[in-house]
Amino acid sequence: MSVVRFLYYALVAAAIGGGAAEAVVAGTAPYRIHSLFSVECQNYFDWQTVGLMHSFRKAGQPGPITRLLSCTEQERMNYKGMDLAPTFEVPSMSLHPKTGDWYPAINKPAGVSHWLKHSKEEENVDWVVILDADMIVRGPILPWELGAEKGRPVAAYYGYLIGCDNILAKLHTKHPELCDKVGGLLAFHIDDLRVFAPMWLSKTEEVREDKAHWSTNITGDIYGTGWISEMYGYSFGAAEVGLRHKINDNLMIYPGYVPREGVEPILMHYGLPFSVGNWSFSKLEHHEDSIVYDCGRLFPEPPYPREVKEMERDAHKRRALFLNLECINTINEGLLLNHEKHGCKKPKWSKYLSFLKSKTFAELTQPKKLTRESLQMMEDVHEEKQDISEPEKPHPKIHTIFSTECTPYFDWQTLGLVHSFNQSGQPGEITRLLSCTDEDLKQYKGRDLAPTHYVPSMSRHPLTGDWYPAINKPAAVVHWINHVKTDAEYIVILDADMIMRGPITPWEFKAAKGRPVSTPYDYLIGCDNELAKVHTRNPQLCDKVGGVIIMHIADLRKFALRWLHKTEEVRADMGHWPKKFTGDIYEAGWISEMYGYSFAAAELNIRHVISNGILIYPGYVPERGVSYRVFHYGLEFRVGNWSFDKAKWRHMDVADKCWATFPDPPDASALDQSNEDSLQRDLLSIECANSLNQGLRAYYRKKCPDPNSLPPPTREARRPPSLTITTQKAPDPPTESAGEITTREKIGNVEKIDVSRKDSEVNNETNELSPPAETNQAFTSVRVWMMCLWAFSIAGFVVVMYVMVWSRRGQRKRGKPYKIKRRSSYMGLWDRNADMA
Repeated sequence: MSVVRFLYYALVAAAIGGGAAEAVVAGTAPYRIHSLFSVECQNYFDWQTVGLMHSFRKAGQPGPITRLLSCTEQERMNYKGMDLAPTFEVPSMSLHPKTGDWYPAINKPAGVSHWLKHSKEEENVDWVVILDADMIVRGPILPWELGAEKGRPVAAYYGYLIGCDNILAKLHTKHPELCDKVGGLLAFHIDDLRVFAPMWLSKTEEVREDKAHWSTNITGDIYGTGWISEMYGYSFGAAEVGLRHKINDNLMIYPGYVPREGVEPILMHYGLPFSVGNWSFSKLEHHEDSIVYDCGRLFPEPPYPREVKEMERDAHKRRALFLNLECINTINEGLLLNHEKHGCKKPKWSKYLSFLKSKTFAELTQPKKLTRESLQMMEDVHEEKQDISEPEKPHPKIHTIFSTECTPYFDWQTLGLVHSFNQSGQPGEITRLLSCTDEDLKQYKGRDLAPTHYVPSMSRHPLTGDWYPAINKPAAVVHWINHVKTDAEYIVILDADMIMRGPITPWEFKAAKGRPVSTPYDYLIGCDNELAKVHTRNPQLCDKVGGVIIMHIADLRKFALRWLHKTEEVRADMGHWPKKFTGDIYEAGWISEMYGYSFAAAELNIRHVISNGILIYPGYVPERGVSYRVFHYGLEFRVGNWSFDKAKWRHMDVADKCWATFPDPPDASALDQSNEDSLQRDLLSIECANSLNQGLRAYYRKKCPDPNSLPPPTREARRPPSLTITTQKAPDPPTESAGEITTREKIGNVEKIDVSRKDSEVNNETNELSPPAETNQAFTSVRVWMMCLWAFSIAGFVVVMYVMVWSRRGQRKRGKPYKIKRRSSYMGLWDRNADMA
C-alpha cells in the first residue's frame, strides 16, 4: 500500500506541474471512487462551483466528479453555466411538488437519490465522496485511507446538531441513541448509500414539516426556521437504517478557525465569514454575484503571506490566517483560469495576478498529505484523553461588562448581578460601566459596589439635547473599548437587571470571530419592515437579538462606534417610532438602542449565533432540559399572590439601607406540584428573587454591623428591614436606564419599619427605610406635629396674657418685677418653640 501511495503522489505532482492532473490520476486509486456535490441554477453556486472544481483538480482527487444540478424548466432555459463542471441534471425540488414548501436545501438528498436511480455512473463505483459547493479541496480524499468501511461511513463533526440529544431525535427516529452529529464531508460505500439515500430524503421531508420543533433551543438552528432540516434528515436517516459513523473533527476546517497542532486539514468549508486584518470575506455578500461571467473580475485581493507574517507573531494564529489566504486565492485562481477558458482578454498585469501565477503560490497550494493527527477519530481522541493526562489547550480569556448610571435603581441591580457573577463560575473579570454627570458623581455613594470604569453621561445628548438614558449602553462600550487595555479575546455584555446562573463562554455557545452569540428578541419587528430598509444597507442581515452578547474583541472594536451612531440615527427618526414599525408599545423610541445594535451588525455583515438556551425571563415556562445561564427580570413576574416588578423600586435607595431585602417569595415547598410546567416556572422565579436578596445580604455583611449585635429595641423586637410596596404604580417603559420618560412615574407608598428613633440615633447604619422621594408620608407627620405645637403655643399665650391682665388689677407696684419675670419666661419658651419648628 505504501508503494501505491508513493506512486500516487508522484503522479499527482507531475500532473499539476504539467497542468493535466485530471487525466493522469484517473485509475490510480485501488478502488473506484466518485465525488458528488449539489447546486442550483444560480450565479451564487456558479462561482462556488468554479472554486471547488479548480481545487478538486489541483488537489489530485482521483476519480470523476459530478455536479448534481437542480433547475426548474424556466431556470434551465436561461442558464449559461453548463460547462462549469461535469453535470447530471436533477429535477428541482426547491418548491416541494406535494406540499408547496419552499426549501432549496432538499435538493441535496433528492439529487443524490436521483443520481443513484438514473445514472449509469453509479454502476461502476465502490466509494462515493459527497461534498458541498462552498468547499476547497486541499488534498486527496480517499475513504479507505480515512478509515471508512462498509457499514461505517466517515463524516465531519457538526456539534451544533443538538437535536440528536433531545426530543427531536426521539420524535423522528426509532433509534435516537444512534444519531450522529455529522455532516460536511461524507465518505460512503456505494452499497450503504443505496440503502440510505431514500431515507435521507424522507427524513428531511419529515423534519421540514415539523414546524413545532424548529426553534433554536431544539435544533440549534440559529435562524429557527427549519433551514437545517436536511442535516437532521441525514442524521435521523442514518440512525434509522443503523449506520454509525466514524467521526473526524480534523479533516475539515472553517477558514478563520485555528487547526489543532499537527493537523493538516484536507478540506476547507467557507460557510462562515472570515478575515485577515482589515480584509474579510463572506459568501453571503455574493449571493447574486455574476463574477464567473465578468471577464477580469476577481474577489478583492487579501493581504500577502509576507504581510501576514508581520501582523501576527503567534505561530498557531498565523497558520489559520494562511488558510484564509489559501481559500480565497484558490477561488480567485479558479476564476482567472475560467475567464481564460471562455475567451476573455488577458487581464492587465498586477502584483496580485503575478502572485497567483507565481512559483511561491504553487508551492503553498500543493496537495496536502494526511498526518497521523488528521486521521484521528473523535472516539480515539476520547480514549487517549482517558489514558494520557496532557493539559488541554487553554480557552480564550473572557471579560464581562455591563452598563449602569449613578442612581439607586441601578445600585441594587448591580449588587444582584455582581454577586451572581461571583457564584456562577464565569471565567475572567467583570466591570461596571458607570455613566454619570460630574454633579451626580460628586454625590454618588455607590463607588464600592463593583469594579468600575467611569463614563461621561450621554443621558442628555450633548448635541441634540435629547433625553435618552438608554444610549449610555453603546456610548459606555465605546468609551471602555477606547480607554481600557484588555487581554481578553471575548467580551460578554450583559444588562444590570440580570442574574447569572452559570458560566457564559464562547466555546460552549460556538462564538467565533465574525460570528457573535446573542439571545433572541423576537419583538424587534423593525428587522422585517421598512425600518430596517431605512437604517441599513443590508436589511436581510438584520438579526432580532439582544440581552446577552458574546463578541470577539476585534469585532467589538469595529462594531461599538457603529452601534452608537445607529442608535442616534434611529432615535432621531421620530417618524418611525410608532408600534407598527418598532413593536415598541410605548411608541416613544425607547428601544432605539436595541435597533441600533441590530442595524449596526447588519451594516457590518455580522450574523449572530442565536441561542434560546442562555437567557430566560422569570415568569416564563422553561424549555425542558435547558440549563439557562441568565435571568433577565425586565418584566413583572408572580408566584401566587407574590410578585416582583423592578420598576416599582426605581427610586428606592436599597443599597444604602442596611439589611433591607425585597419581599421574600413563597417557599418552594408550598408550590403546586400537579403541573410540571408551572412548577418549573415558579421555581425559577423564586430562585431569581432569592438571588437578588442574597446579593443584598452579601453586600451588607461587608458594609453593615451584625444586626444581632445591635442594642435591643425600646418598643418592640427588632427585625431586619424589608421592602414592601403597598400600592402599585403605572408600568415604566422596558428600559435598562433610569431617567425621565414621556409618561410620568408614580411611586406608591412604602411601608415603614417600626423601629424606635432612639435605636436609629444609637446606630445610624440600621436606619429604618425611608419612602421614595415622591411620597409625602414623613412630611405629613412632621406637619401635623408642628401644627399641634403651634396650637399649644397659641393656647399658652392666651392663658398667660389672661393671667397677666388679671394680676395687674389686684397687684401693687411691687408686682411689676414679677410681671417682667413672667414675660421673660414666656419669651424663652417662644424661642425654644421657634427653634423646634
